[in-house]
Amino acid sequence: MPAPLPPFTVLFVAGVTPGKWARVWNERMRRQRLELRPATTAEALAALRDGSAGAAFLRDVPADDEFSAIRLYEEAPVVVAARDHLFSALGTGESVGPEELAGENVLEGQDAAAVELVAAGVGVARMPQSVARALSRRDVIARPLRDTAPTTISLVWPIDRTTPEVQAFIGIVRGRTENSSRG
Repeated sequence: MPAPLPPFTVLFVAGVTPGKWARVWNERMRRQRLELRPATTAEALAALRDGSAGAAFLRDVPADDEFSAIRLYEEAPVVVAARDHLFSALGTGESVGPEELAGENVLEGQDAAAVELVAAGVGVARMPQSVARALSRRDVIARPLRDTAPTTISLVWPIDRTTPEVQAFIGIVRGRTENSSRG
């Protein structure tokens, strides 16, 4: 039996759930383990550049001279506020507009630290719905933001390292079958 290959590393930002693609990889690529690791966008881009990762699921990173990108889906934006904030009076389907945010202290960040500050009543935070869901707590609420552009999740990899493993992973993400002529 041939020796196992080194793992193929794919990074992902908060809110992305790559499990379904990992299951398919593990079924098809039995000789090569898939290593999934969470990362910030900056960490993922650095890893793609230095070759320590083969691909990454990133938010709002367009294709350019250095990276190829396949747009996968869009995420709705939300505002996260403390449970006792005025926004909690809105129903779960009701949305907040830019005019309602104008008088708020809108915090930077889309991470657990930002949600901690929101819970403490320091301000509110804008973030993709998937991030808010991943960071949800009992002391904060999330409401949809209207008139705000969605974010886009893409599969990103270095143009100059479109390896067979990257091609195989692209095929999996795009839903190609194992017997597809494109790999």
